[in-house]
Amino acid sequence: MKETVLIVEDEYDIANLIQVHLSELDIDSDICCHGQQGLEQALKQNYQLIMLDVMLPGINGLDICRQIRQEKPLQAIIMLTSKTSETDRVLGLELGADDYMTKPFSIRELQARVRAQLRRAQAYSQRNQTSEPEENNKNQIEQKHSTCIGKLLVDQRYHQVTYKDNAINLTSTEFELLDYLCKYPDQVFSRAQLLDGVWGYNHSGYEHTVNSHINRLRNKLEENCADPQIIQTVWGVGYKLNSAGVL
Repeated sequence: MKETVLIVEDEYDIANLIQVHLSELDIDSDICCHGQQGLEQALKQNYQLIMLDVMLPGINGLDICRQIRQEKPLQAIIMLTSKTSETDRVLGLELGADDYMTKPFSIRELQARVRAQLRRAQAYSQRNQTSEPEENNKNQIEQKHSTCIGKLLVDQRYHQVTYKDNAINLTSTEFELLDYLCKYPDQVFSRAQLLDGVWGYNHSGYEHTVNSHINRLRNKLEENCADPQIIQTVWGVGYKLNSAGVL
């Protein structure tokens, strides 16, 4: 089955350009030019990715992002913002977008971002379709496909995270970021390294993507976000998963 993307963009020339370059990757796409129409389409149909402009007639992209995330927590979303709207970019990420792109953007960048999000969506779908193992192999498989650090358990097969025996609901990108940090406990990663390792690209100027996802993880894991013990900032360097913080 072909991957399908929904483009919610009121400037038809831009939407059409995106559609043309997605077709070069053998990706089907639908276009909506109105906010309300885009929201209804996003909730009604199953898309592997939604590309969502901020400024739209009817309902703006930020409100659409919020509603999609409530109804479809694992939906991949890329926000499209103008070059000067830093507040919109940060707010879009805080509301649950997986990534953002500033207009104007290059064809190469567009295709790289889309491929990265679709790879993540495909990997998650394949994990969910994996058949249930035989009982005698189940423990071995669970150990192979899960990471346990103290009271934090990340299960890659079922895309589940538990901390202190409580289920933590994460978006697909939040999960991938936490999973990446857990594989290398106490190792410090720069924002550029996390962009490359989790998002699959490294473009300068997109550090907001990492910062916002770290903030979102802290809001779901930390007792006190003002003094994080699990995901810590190493000033001037980046972030690390503090193994002592989850004991």
